[in-house]
This record gives sequence, C-alpha cells and structure tokens, in this order.
Amino acid sequence: MKDSVRMMRLAGVDIGTLTCRLLIADLPPEGKLTEVRSERRILRLGEGVDQTKQLSMAAMDRVIQCLKEWRGLIDEAQVDRVTAVATSAVRDARNRDEFLDRVKREVGFEVELISGDEEARRTLLGIRSGLPDGVTDVLALDIGGGSTEFILDRPGQRPVVRSIDIGVVRLCERLLRQDPPTDDEVRQAREWVAKETTTVVASMGNYQAATFVGTAGTITSLAAMAQQLSIYEPARIHNYQLQLSTIQEIEQTLLSRKKDARAGLPGLEKGREEVIVAGAVIIRTIMETLGMSAVLVSDLGLREGVLINLAKRVGK
Repeated sequence: MKDSVRMMRLAGVDIGTLTCRLLIADLPPEGKLTEVRSERRILRLGEGVDQTKQLSMAAMDRVIQCLKEWRGLIDEAQVDRVTAVATSAVRDARNRDEFLDRVKREVGFEVELISGDEEARRTLLGIRSGLPDGVTDVLALDIGGGSTEFILDRPGQRPVVRSIDIGVVRLCERLLRQDPPTDDEVRQAREWVAKETTTVVASMGNYQAATFVGTAGTITSLAAMAQQLSIYEPARIHNYQLQLSTIQEIEQTLLSRKKDARAGLPGLEKGREEVIVAGAVIIRTIMETLGMSAVLVSDLGLREGVLINLAKRVGK
C-alpha cells in the first residue's frame, strides 16, 4: 500500500501518430520515477492524415477503444494525477477538436495538444533522466510517425529544437508505397531526408561535439533487431550503442523483403513491419548526412518526460 503522503502515483498517456503509450509510475520523495506499469500499442492514428488532413473515423475509434482500456488500468492503480498529450497527427488534422472532444466525453481524459517544441522539451526531460554518467552535451533525435525532432542541449544554454515534417507514417504514405519499396522510391526518400536534415542542422551550431542520442520506436526496434532479441528487453535496449554499419545491414535486409516476410524477424515489434523500412531509411540518411558513426539508444523519451513534467508541476 503506497503512502499517499510520501508517495505520488502518476499516469501519463502519449497519443502519437503511429503509437500510443501508457506509463504508470510512483514518484517517491527523492523524485526518481519508479515504473508500475507500461503499455504501448501501434494504432496508426495518423493514417492518411498527410493526404486528407483528417483523422479517420476508424483510426479515432481504435485509439479511443485503447484509451478506455487504459482508463480502467489507471483507475485500478489508484493514480493520483493523470496527464495525456497528443502530437503530430492531431496537430495536423483539421478535425482534431472532434477527436479531442470524443476523448474527453468517452474516456474522461483532458488531452493537451502540444507543439513540436514542447514535445521536444518533454522528450528531452525523459532522455536526460536516463543518460550514462559523464554525458553532458546531447544531440537528441526523436523519429515519430509524422515528424522528426532534432534537439541540441548543452548545460547552461537554451536547447535548440528543429523539426522536419518527415516521420515513418508520412514517408510510407508519400514515397515508399511499393512492397518492398523500389530503388527509385528509396532514392527519393533519401534525397528528401538529407535535404531537410542539412537545412535544419545548418542553424543549430556546434552539434558535432555532442553525444548523439536516439529515442522512440524506430531506434529502439533497430537496437532490438541488432541484438536479435526474441522479446523486448528494456535493460538491453537502453544505452545500447547502435552502429551505423549495423543500421545499413538491417536496412538492406528489410528492403529485400516484402512486408509479410519481415514479420517474425528477431527484435521487430508486431505491427511495425511496414514502417520500420521508412524508419531505417530516415535514421541511416540522417546519420550519414551528419557524419555520425553510432547512436546511443534511449528507451526513455516523451512518455517519461510527460510524467517528469507533471511531477514538476505538482511540486514534487
């Protein structure tokens, strides 16, 4: 039984373009979050948003059904405070108010629609909470379903945040349409990612001296595939050094197979068979463009940052 005076139990929900995530954690007096329960589901809320600028009814229904289930878990856990955020797909959708109203009415969550900069700030809170000792300057990369954020953070300086409107769902829908993608589709994708990356980092300052850190599903999935994990093991994913050469090898394996043949590859999460190709193309192209030979993998990101931010707000 938790001590309600000394311990606070928090729940955070991240409603992403591709994946929805839940984290329930205890916040003891010393302030370090202790996970009670975590869940994630690939629900593709952003399916079709790049073309239609609308959240589809089917996608909204999928997410709301999941949130209803999670509402039950949160209630069972006797949570003191709940926070929920929505990101790129909801930001881009013209019918976002309809979705947010439905979530409030049918689930009881007041969802905060956060900007790209605020998403990056909270993601950085999550990443910073689990970095190895001695890491100071960080260039963080967060590859999402609808966008990718670059965050340069140096102690004593304001973080520099840049975002590109390229994510795994958007890239699949816009360019990587064949199964498997054609050489021409991959070439166009690489050119797009390289051009956008070059543009955003030109105004970031000296990022070369920072530790390159990656978070979110693409990078954690590639780390799991690199180690051929039969089940997802956060302890083996977090702070794993993922080499560019390994990413290049995995990308070629993925590109040589149809979507159905990728299912069952060791380390590849079910439901990610299509978008992992786009993710591999994005991370490989960004690393080659930046001249990075390895990326430090963080299993912590926006979901944890959302709770850390909530903890700060309630004065813990």
